[in-house]
Order: sequence, then structure tokens, then C-alpha cells
Amino acid sequence: MKPATRSFYATAVQRVVDHVATHLDDAPALDALARQACLSPFHFHRIFRGMVGETPLELVRRLRLERAAWQLATTDRAVTTIAFDAGFETHEAFTRAFRSCYDDSPTRFRERRHPFSGPVIALAARSGVHFMPDGAPHTFIPVDTGGRSMNVEITTFPELRVATVHHTGPYNRIAEAFSKLGEIAGPAGLYADPAAMMIALYHDDPESTPAAQLRSDAGLIVSDSTTLPPSLDETRIPTGRYARTVHRGPYDELGDVWARFLGEWLPASGHRLGDGASYELYLNNPHDIPSSDYLTELRIPIEPA
Repeated sequence: MKPATRSFYATAVQRVVDHVATHLDDAPALDALARQACLSPFHFHRIFRGMVGETPLELVRRLRLERAAWQLATTDRAVTTIAFDAGFETHEAFTRAFRSCYDDSPTRFRERRHPFSGPVIALAARSGVHFMPDGAPHTFIPVDTGGRSMNVEITTFPELRVATVHHTGPYNRIAEAFSKLGEIAGPAGLYADPAAMMIALYHDDPESTPAAQLRSDAGLIVSDSTTLPPSLDETRIPTGRYARTVHRGPYDELGDVWARFLGEWLPASGHRLGDGASYELYLNNPHDIPSSDYLTELRIPIEPA
């Protein structure tokens, strides 16, 4: 491992944690936070979640609730005012969120006696970052769930030619694009191509982009000699050096796998992210096997050695 590389990612994430914790009244500008971390918004989201254990928005919401608890216990500010400061549009929404975290309504919480002056019942957080009334430093503890020891290979892959169907909308609905791809690719004989393999490309950060505007592509890798139907687009993924790992299990576990890959393995690996897209390859047919046996290959671009 190269300590300077881990230090680069830890320093970048720490800078963002400090900014979030000291600007709780500001709407988090996630693209700006990504620029502070010197990362693309898409990669920043996954690295931050992997290292901190929360997305930036989840961190903001939790710290605002911790601040609200402190204000309820130590000030006479109106509950409605505290709710608005915590980012809630209604008293009712604040009460529901507060009760789910503190197992009590804001009013009953205020009625208790709180024999301490620091953070009031800090909510569980693996990062160790909590609201501090005195503005003390917020040094985060990098999450360690074993991701540093993931089975990862560094390989140079050739350029990939991909037949794609574009999808705009929530990422969990990309299956609609894969269904359309199958309706076109099957009759056109593309699955008989020796290079045929299903692939998904995701272009936007779901933290900073509204779900309805998220862009992704359902794709099928094909040979250069294959003629594509006019209803399919063509995408080229350039040759490059990639880190690859394979996950066995349901697709709904992939978010956590990405977080470990980018938030734990990458900072500890001595490698830096390169230019280009990260993507998923689906190595077997989900219609033929139980979800516990799904095989998905994850690839991230790595800077040249």
C-alpha cells in the first residue's frame, strides 16, 4: 500500500466531512463537494459512502437531528423553529423522523432531564462524526468491513464495443431498458456473437441528480464485425487499466459492494482512479439460477502504473 494514496482519499473525504459538519444550515451542494474532493460526482458518492458509512445527505440529516436534540435539551427555542432548522418542512415530518431516531417525540424529549453538556444522545455512526456544539474538529474514522482484502485483479482490457439502449430514470428501473434491448438483440442474432456479454453503465451520481434525470445504459458487448440494428446505439469503452472484482449474490447487494470497492479497497490499494467509466458486467443469466448465484463483475479505471 502507498500511504500517500490512502492519505489523498482520507484527506479529501475529511475536507468534505468538515465542510458538511460546519455548514449544517446550507443545502449541501454535492457537485461542489465532489470538486473539493478532486473526484467526479459519481465516484465521489461511492468513495464517500464507503469511507464514512453514510452518503453526504445522510450525514447532513443525522447531524441536523443531533443538533435538534441538543437544542431541545438546552434551549427554549420553539419546536417548529428547530424543525425548520433541521431541514423539515412541517412539524409532523420532523416529529416522525425524530421519534424514529430517539424513540420519543420532540416535546417529551425536551421534558426529560439531560445531565450533560455535550452532544445529546449521539446517534449511531461508524464514522464517529457527531454534532459538536463547540465546533470541535470532526475527524472521521474510516469504515473497515473487510473491503481492503477484497479479491481484486488489475488488468488491462481492450476497447469494448457495446450495443446500448439508453435509460433515463431511477437506476432500479434499468431492467426496462434491458427488456427493450433483449427484444431487439434477440431477433437480430446478437446473442450469438462470440463477444456477447451484458453490461450496464451508470453516468450520474444518484445523490446529486434527481431520480427522474439519472442516465444509464443497458448494453450488450459485441464484436467489431457485428452489424447493429438501427434502433440500438453504439458505445465504445476505451482500452485501459482496470481493477476488477466479482460479486456472487443478488443484484440489490451491489450498492454495498461498490461502497467497499471504492471506499475501502481503493484507498488502501496504492492505486488512484483513472479517467473513464466504471461499469458492471453480468456473467450469468439471472433467469436460470437463484439470486444467490448471480455473478457480477465490477470494473473501475485505474491510473497507469
